[in-house]
Amino acid sequence: MTDATEADSSGAEGTGEPERRPMEPDGVAALAERIVDNVEAVIVGKRAAVEHVVITILARGHLLVEDVPGVGKTTLAKAVSRSIDGSFKRVQFTPDLLPADVTGVNVFNQRTDEFEFQPGPVFANVVLGDEINRAPPKTQSALLEAMEEGQVTTDGETRSLPDPFCVIATQNDVEPGQTYELPVAEIDRFTKKIRLGYPAAHEEAEILGRMAGDHPVDDVTPVASIEEVRRARTAVAAVDAAEPVRTYIARLATYTRRNARLGVSPRGSLALLRAAQARAALDGRGYVIPDDVQTEAPTVLAHRIRADSGTDGSAVVEDALDRTNVE
Repeated sequence: MTDATEADSSGAEGTGEPERRPMEPDGVAALAERIVDNVEAVIVGKRAAVEHVVITILARGHLLVEDVPGVGKTTLAKAVSRSIDGSFKRVQFTPDLLPADVTGVNVFNQRTDEFEFQPGPVFANVVLGDEINRAPPKTQSALLEAMEEGQVTTDGETRSLPDPFCVIATQNDVEPGQTYELPVAEIDRFTKKIRLGYPAAHEEAEILGRMAGDHPVDDVTPVASIEEVRRARTAVAAVDAAEPVRTYIARLATYTRRNARLGVSPRGSLALLRAAQARAALDGRGYVIPDDVQTEAPTVLAHRIRADSGTDGSAVVEDALDRTNVE
Protein backbone atom coordinates (compact mmCIF):
# COMPACT_ATOMS: atom_id res chain seq x y z
CA MET A 1 0.00 0.00 0.00
CA THR A 2 1.25 3.44 -0.90
CA ASP A 3 1.15 5.03 2.55
CA ALA A 4 3.04 2.21 4.18
CA THR A 5 5.68 2.08 1.44
CA GLU A 6 6.33 5.81 1.70
CA ALA A 7 6.58 5.60 5.49
CA ASP A 8 9.00 2.68 5.32
CA SER A 9 11.28 4.44 2.80
CA SER A 10 11.59 7.72 4.73
CA GLY A 11 14.26 6.99 7.31
CA ALA A 12 14.78 9.32 10.23
CA GLU A 13 17.99 11.24 9.58
CA GLY A 14 20.99 9.82 11.36
CA THR A 15 19.11 6.94 13.00
CA GLY A 16 18.33 4.49 10.22
CA GLU A 17 14.87 4.13 11.75
CA PRO A 18 11.69 4.74 9.70
CA GLU A 19 10.04 8.04 10.45
CA ARG A 20 6.39 7.53 11.36
CA ARG A 21 4.37 10.33 9.83
CA PRO A 22 0.86 10.47 11.26
CA MET A 23 -2.08 10.37 8.89
CA GLU A 24 -4.43 13.27 8.40
CA PRO A 25 -7.83 12.74 10.09
CA ASP A 26 -9.52 12.09 6.75
CA GLY A 27 -6.88 9.43 6.06
CA VAL A 28 -7.74 7.71 9.35
CA ALA A 29 -11.43 7.85 8.43
CA ALA A 30 -10.72 6.30 5.03
CA LEU A 31 -8.59 3.55 6.58
CA ALA A 32 -11.27 2.72 9.15
CA GLU A 33 -13.99 2.64 6.50
CA ARG A 34 -11.90 0.26 4.41
CA ILE A 35 -11.52 -2.13 7.34
CA VAL A 36 -15.19 -1.90 8.35
CA ASP A 37 -16.38 -2.52 4.79
CA ASN A 38 -14.06 -5.51 4.51
CA VAL A 39 -15.37 -7.05 7.74
CA GLU A 40 -18.97 -6.46 6.68
CA ALA A 41 -18.40 -8.97 3.89
CA VAL A 42 -18.48 -11.52 6.73
CA ILE A 43 -20.44 -9.92 9.58
CA VAL A 44 -24.00 -8.99 8.60
CA GLY A 45 -25.87 -6.04 10.13
CA LYS A 46 -23.27 -5.23 12.82
CA ARG A 47 -21.50 -2.17 11.41
CA ALA A 48 -21.62 -0.35 14.76
CA ALA A 49 -19.97 -3.32 16.47
CA VAL A 50 -17.25 -3.47 13.81
CA GLU A 51 -16.61 0.25 14.30
CA HIS A 52 -16.19 -0.39 18.03
CA VAL A 53 -13.44 -2.92 17.26
CA VAL A 54 -11.64 -0.53 14.91
CA ILE A 55 -11.91 2.33 17.41
CA THR A 56 -10.46 0.10 20.13
CA ILE A 57 -7.44 -0.74 17.99
CA LEU A 58 -6.87 2.89 16.99
CA ALA A 59 -7.25 3.98 20.63
CA ARG A 60 -4.43 1.60 21.65
CA GLY A 61 -6.82 -0.52 23.68
CA HIS A 62 -8.35 -3.96 24.08
CA LEU A 63 -11.88 -5.24 23.52
CA LEU A 64 -14.17 -7.63 25.42
CA VAL A 65 -17.09 -9.12 23.49
CA GLU A 66 -19.70 -10.72 25.75
CA ASP A 67 -22.80 -12.51 24.51
CA VAL A 68 -24.53 -15.85 24.13
CA PRO A 69 -22.81 -18.56 22.07
CA GLY A 70 -23.19 -18.58 18.31
CA VAL A 71 -23.76 -14.89 17.50
CA GLY A 72 -20.42 -14.33 15.75
CA LYS A 73 -18.05 -13.12 18.48
CA THR A 74 -15.08 -15.17 17.29
CA THR A 75 -15.87 -14.55 13.63
CA LEU A 76 -15.86 -10.80 14.25
CA ALA A 77 -12.45 -10.92 15.89
CA LYS A 78 -10.98 -13.11 13.14
CA ALA A 79 -12.41 -10.95 10.34
CA VAL A 80 -10.97 -7.76 11.82
CA SER A 81 -7.56 -9.31 12.45
CA ARG A 82 -7.42 -10.70 8.90
CA SER A 83 -8.27 -7.27 7.50
CA ILE A 84 -4.98 -5.97 8.92
CA ASP A 85 -1.73 -7.33 7.51
CA GLY A 86 -0.20 -8.15 10.87
CA SER A 87 0.38 -11.22 13.01
CA PHE A 88 -2.59 -12.98 14.60
CA LYS A 89 -2.71 -15.63 17.32
CA ARG A 90 -5.61 -17.35 19.03
CA VAL A 91 -5.78 -18.71 22.56
CA GLN A 92 -8.61 -21.08 23.43
CA PHE A 93 -9.09 -20.53 27.15
CA THR A 94 -9.88 -23.71 29.08
CA PRO A 95 -9.90 -24.61 32.80
CA ASP A 96 -6.53 -26.39 32.49
CA LEU A 97 -4.75 -23.58 30.62
CA LEU A 98 -1.60 -22.36 32.40
CA PRO A 99 -0.12 -18.82 32.40
CA ALA A 100 2.94 -20.08 30.50
CA ASP A 101 0.62 -21.35 27.76
CA VAL A 102 -0.25 -17.70 27.13
CA THR A 103 2.98 -15.80 27.74
CA GLY A 104 5.60 -18.38 26.81
CA VAL A 105 8.17 -20.49 28.63
CA ASN A 106 11.92 -21.06 28.85
CA VAL A 107 12.89 -24.44 27.41
CA PHE A 108 16.27 -26.10 27.92
CA ASN A 109 18.16 -26.70 24.67
CA GLN A 110 20.45 -29.70 25.12
CA ARG A 111 22.51 -28.80 22.05
CA THR A 112 23.44 -25.34 23.30
CA ASP A 113 23.22 -26.26 26.99
CA GLU A 114 21.15 -23.12 27.54
CA PHE A 115 17.56 -22.15 28.19
CA GLU A 116 15.73 -20.63 25.23
CA PHE A 117 12.53 -18.62 25.41
CA GLN A 118 9.63 -20.01 23.42
CA PRO A 119 7.17 -17.13 22.97
CA GLY A 120 3.52 -17.80 23.67
CA PRO A 121 0.58 -16.71 21.52
CA VAL A 122 0.48 -13.34 23.27
CA PHE A 123 3.34 -12.27 21.00
CA ALA A 124 1.20 -11.08 18.09
CA ASN A 125 -0.35 -7.86 16.83
CA VAL A 126 -3.88 -9.13 17.42
CA VAL A 127 -4.54 -11.83 20.03
CA LEU A 128 -7.92 -13.52 20.21
CA GLY A 129 -8.68 -14.81 23.69
CA ASP A 130 -11.61 -17.10 22.98
CA GLU A 131 -14.01 -17.79 25.88
CA ILE A 132 -11.61 -16.07 28.25
CA ASN A 133 -13.84 -16.66 31.28
CA ARG A 134 -13.39 -20.45 31.06
CA ALA A 135 -9.84 -20.15 32.45
CA PRO A 136 -9.17 -19.60 36.17
CA PRO A 137 -8.12 -16.16 37.44
CA LYS A 138 -4.46 -17.20 37.73
CA THR A 139 -4.28 -17.80 33.98
CA GLN A 140 -6.29 -14.69 33.15
CA SER A 141 -3.85 -12.65 35.23
CA ALA A 142 -1.11 -13.61 32.78
CA LEU A 143 -2.57 -10.95 30.49
CA LEU A 144 -2.46 -8.08 32.99
CA GLU A 145 1.08 -6.90 32.31
CA ALA A 146 0.71 -7.48 28.58
CA MET A 147 -2.50 -5.47 28.29
CA GLU A 148 -1.32 -2.55 30.41
CA GLU A 149 2.36 -2.23 29.51
CA GLY A 150 2.79 -4.03 26.19
CA GLN A 151 5.38 -6.38 27.64
CA VAL A 152 5.77 -9.78 29.27
CA THR A 153 8.10 -10.67 32.15
CA THR A 154 9.14 -14.30 32.53
CA ASP A 155 11.87 -15.61 34.85
CA GLY A 156 12.96 -12.05 35.58
CA GLU A 157 13.40 -11.01 31.95
CA THR A 158 11.08 -8.49 30.30
CA ARG A 159 10.25 -8.76 26.60
CA SER A 160 8.34 -6.21 24.53
CA LEU A 161 5.26 -7.22 22.60
CA PRO A 162 4.69 -6.28 18.95
CA ASP A 163 3.45 -2.82 18.04
CA PRO A 164 0.51 -2.58 17.74
CA PHE A 165 -0.75 -5.08 20.29
CA CYS A 166 -4.45 -5.65 20.87
CA VAL A 167 -6.36 -8.32 22.78
CA ILE A 168 -9.85 -9.15 21.56
CA ALA A 169 -11.45 -11.43 24.13
CA THR A 170 -14.80 -13.20 24.00
CA GLN A 171 -16.85 -14.59 26.84
CA ASN A 172 -20.28 -16.17 27.11
CA ASP A 173 -22.71 -15.19 29.82
CA VAL A 174 -25.07 -18.18 29.97
CA GLU A 175 -23.05 -20.76 31.93
CA PRO A 176 -22.08 -19.08 35.22
CA GLY A 177 -21.50 -22.45 36.90
CA GLN A 178 -18.88 -23.43 34.32
CA THR A 179 -17.00 -20.14 34.00
CA TYR A 180 -14.93 -17.81 36.16
CA GLU A 181 -15.64 -14.16 36.79
CA LEU A 182 -12.96 -11.91 35.32
CA PRO A 183 -10.90 -10.08 37.96
CA VAL A 184 -11.73 -6.38 38.30
CA ALA A 185 -8.13 -5.49 37.44
CA GLU A 186 -8.48 -7.34 34.14
CA ILE A 187 -11.91 -5.92 33.34
CA ASP A 188 -10.50 -2.42 33.83
CA ARG A 189 -7.84 -3.07 31.18
CA PHE A 190 -10.43 -3.59 28.45
CA THR A 191 -11.08 -0.30 26.69
CA LYS A 192 -14.53 -1.41 25.57
CA LYS A 193 -17.06 -4.11 26.26
CA ILE A 194 -19.72 -4.75 23.64
CA ARG A 195 -22.49 -7.18 22.84
CA LEU A 196 -23.53 -8.34 19.37
CA GLY A 197 -27.05 -9.55 19.98
CA TYR A 198 -29.16 -11.73 17.72
CA PRO A 199 -29.56 -10.70 14.08
CA ALA A 200 -32.88 -9.62 12.62
CA ALA A 201 -34.74 -12.24 10.58
CA HIS A 202 -33.69 -10.82 7.20
CA GLU A 203 -30.08 -10.54 8.41
CA GLU A 204 -30.09 -14.14 9.61
CA ALA A 205 -31.43 -15.26 6.23
CA GLU A 206 -28.52 -13.48 4.55
CA ILE A 207 -26.09 -15.11 6.98
CA LEU A 208 -27.48 -18.54 6.09
CA GLY A 209 -26.99 -17.78 2.40
CA ARG A 210 -23.38 -16.71 2.91
CA MET A 211 -22.57 -19.72 5.08
CA ALA A 212 -24.10 -22.33 2.79
CA GLY A 213 -20.67 -23.04 1.27
CA ASP A 214 -17.27 -22.18 2.64
CA HIS A 215 -17.04 -19.83 5.59
CA PRO A 216 -16.57 -16.28 4.20
CA VAL A 217 -14.03 -15.40 6.91
CA ASP A 218 -11.59 -17.73 5.13
CA ASP A 219 -11.64 -15.38 2.12
CA VAL A 220 -10.93 -12.18 4.04
CA THR A 221 -7.74 -10.52 2.83
CA PRO A 222 -5.85 -7.55 4.34
CA VAL A 223 -6.92 -4.06 3.33
CA ALA A 224 -4.56 -2.21 5.71
CA SER A 225 -0.85 -2.64 6.39
CA ILE A 226 0.47 -2.76 9.92
CA GLU A 227 2.42 0.46 9.26
CA GLU A 228 -0.80 2.21 8.23
CA VAL A 229 -2.37 1.15 11.50
CA ARG A 230 0.63 2.50 13.42
CA ARG A 231 0.40 5.82 11.61
CA ALA A 232 -3.34 5.98 12.21
CA ARG A 233 -2.82 5.36 15.94
CA THR A 234 -0.25 8.15 16.03
CA ALA A 235 -2.75 10.45 14.33
CA VAL A 236 -5.51 9.52 16.76
CA ALA A 237 -3.24 10.26 19.73
CA ALA A 238 -2.67 13.74 18.28
CA VAL A 239 -6.40 14.58 17.95
CA ASP A 240 -6.99 17.70 20.03
CA ALA A 241 -9.03 17.35 23.23
CA ALA A 242 -9.58 20.79 24.68
CA GLU A 243 -9.69 21.45 28.42
CA PRO A 244 -13.54 21.60 28.61
CA VAL A 245 -13.74 18.12 27.04
CA ARG A 246 -11.16 16.71 29.44
CA THR A 247 -12.99 18.27 32.37
CA TYR A 248 -16.28 16.80 31.11
CA ILE A 249 -14.76 13.31 31.09
CA ALA A 250 -13.39 13.78 34.60
CA ARG A 251 -16.78 14.93 35.87
CA LEU A 252 -18.49 11.89 34.31
CA ALA A 253 -16.01 9.63 36.10
CA THR A 254 -16.56 11.48 39.38
CA TYR A 255 -20.32 11.01 39.07
CA THR A 256 -19.88 7.21 38.75
CA ARG A 257 -17.69 7.11 41.85
CA ARG A 258 -20.28 8.96 43.88
CA ASN A 259 -23.19 6.86 42.67
CA ALA A 260 -21.83 3.30 42.58
CA ARG A 261 -20.04 0.90 44.87
CA LEU A 262 -17.06 1.00 42.48
CA GLY A 263 -16.82 3.81 39.96
CA VAL A 264 -14.67 4.48 36.94
CA SER A 265 -10.91 4.57 37.53
CA PRO A 266 -8.52 7.15 36.04
CA ARG A 267 -7.53 4.41 33.60
CA GLY A 268 -11.17 4.34 32.50
CA SER A 269 -11.19 8.12 32.04
CA LEU A 270 -8.09 7.86 29.86
CA ALA A 271 -9.70 5.06 27.85
CA LEU A 272 -12.75 7.26 27.24
CA LEU A 273 -10.56 10.14 26.09
CA ARG A 274 -8.66 7.91 23.66
CA ALA A 275 -11.88 6.35 22.33
CA ALA A 276 -13.36 9.83 21.83
CA GLN A 277 -10.22 10.85 19.91
CA ALA A 278 -10.62 7.78 17.69
CA ARG A 279 -14.31 8.53 17.14
CA ALA A 280 -13.42 12.10 16.11
CA ALA A 281 -10.82 10.78 13.65
CA LEU A 282 -13.36 8.34 12.19
CA ASP A 283 -15.56 11.36 11.53
CA GLY A 284 -12.65 13.12 9.80
CA ARG A 285 -12.09 15.66 12.58
CA GLY A 286 -8.86 16.67 14.28
CA TYR A 287 -10.58 17.64 17.52
CA VAL A 288 -12.90 16.00 20.05
CA ILE A 289 -16.41 17.31 20.73
CA PRO A 290 -18.74 16.33 23.60
CA ASP A 291 -20.78 14.17 21.20
CA ASP A 292 -17.74 11.92 20.74
CA VAL A 293 -17.50 11.43 24.50
CA GLN A 294 -21.23 10.72 24.81
CA THR A 295 -21.13 8.21 21.95
CA GLU A 296 -18.23 6.27 23.44
CA ALA A 297 -19.10 6.45 27.15
CA PRO A 298 -21.57 3.51 27.34
CA THR A 299 -19.16 0.92 25.89
CA VAL A 300 -16.08 2.34 27.66
CA LEU A 301 -17.39 3.00 31.16
CA ALA A 302 -20.26 0.63 32.00
CA HIS A 303 -18.22 -2.58 32.46
CA ARG A 304 -15.87 -0.86 34.93
CA ILE A 305 -18.67 0.03 37.35
CA ARG A 306 -19.85 -2.15 40.22
CA ALA A 307 -23.20 -0.58 40.97
CA ASP A 308 -25.43 -0.91 43.98
CA SER A 309 -27.78 -3.88 44.16
CA GLY A 310 -30.36 -3.84 41.40
CA THR A 311 -28.58 -1.30 39.22
CA ASP A 312 -26.09 -2.19 36.51
CA GLY A 313 -23.24 -0.07 35.22
CA SER A 314 -25.03 1.01 32.07
CA ALA A 315 -27.77 2.68 34.13
CA VAL A 316 -25.16 4.65 36.10
CA VAL A 317 -23.50 5.79 32.87
CA GLU A 318 -26.85 6.82 31.42
CA ASP A 319 -27.59 8.88 34.54
CA ALA A 320 -24.12 10.44 34.41
CA LEU A 321 -24.65 11.53 30.80
CA ASP A 322 -28.10 12.92 31.61
CA ARG A 323 -27.03 14.86 34.70
CA THR A 324 -23.51 16.03 33.83
CA ASN A 325 -23.34 19.18 31.73
CA VAL A 326 -20.47 20.34 29.56
CA GLU A 327 -18.97 23.50 31.04
